[in-house]
Amino acid sequence: MGRNNERNIKKHNDKLHKAQDKVKQAEISRKEKLKQIVKKFNESKPSN
Repeated sequence: MGRNNERNIKKHNDKLHKAQDKVKQAEISRKEKLKQIVKKFNESKPSN
């Protein structure tokens, strides 16, 4: 039986996509946190 059968390919791709989604989510949440920090900083900074 070959290793490259449909089930194994699907399993591998699912695992790969799950990992990629995890990375993407981490990046999005980092950007959101950064936005909030910048917003807080701008609010606390006295406006001239």
